[in-house]
Amino acid sequence: MSEILPYEIRRGEIETYFDRTASDAWKRLTSDAPLGRIRASVRAGREAMRDFLLSLLPQDLTGLCVLDAGCGTGALSIAMAKRGARVVAIDLSQTLVAHGRELAAAAGLSDAIRFASGDMLAGGHGRFDHVVLMDSLIHYEPNDAMAALASLSARTTRSILFTVAPKTPMLQMMHRTGRLFPRGDRAPAIVPVATGRLRERLEAHPGLAGWEVGAERRIASVFYKSHGMEFVRS
Repeated sequence: MSEILPYEIRRGEIETYFDRTASDAWKRLTSDAPLGRIRASVRAGREAMRDFLLSLLPQDLTGLCVLDAGCGTGALSIAMAKRGARVVAIDLSQTLVAHGRELAAAAGLSDAIRFASGDMLAGGHGRFDHVVLMDSLIHYEPNDAMAALASLSARTTRSILFTVAPKTPMLQMMHRTGRLFPRGDRAPAIVPVATGRLRERLEAHPGLAGWEVGAERRIASVFYKSHGMEFVRS
């Protein structure tokens, strides 16, 4: 029997959470539906981070192929398709992917976005000009996150945009004592990382030679803490 790697174990936990436990909660979170204070702050933070990541991409994406790795309900995919991109939108959750496909159809963008459920690192998804991983690496240990970025970099020509959970006293306390959602909706544990140390490790990683960290921005919206980073070919 082959050994199951930590990445694969955590990937299974994430798939179970988003596909079976909290799909309805995440559909509401990414919609315009009214929310309570906690979830509203998460929505606001996610929207701010999405805007930052989009600001790092060309306004005109015509002719470019972009991977939305961990696409959820497809908000980023739809925004990039509106700029002319051909988008491959991948998520572990079949439920969220199906919902994203419906939203893209309603926006008239079905032909521009190819939705699929599965592993965002699978080589069969193709090659890309840009890759975006918004809140897709936050459940993984730093070594696994860096290995994921190295895997994607081999098939990416321009930039990789991603987020991590910054290691702050408040975030560490939140994730020790109960986190963002009611007990039945809790996600697999988020792994806070020291962003300065991560930057150094990324730039020294042998699988990421020829890449360098570009723009960064931290978003803090009460119950949403995230650090966006741009990784570009040097």
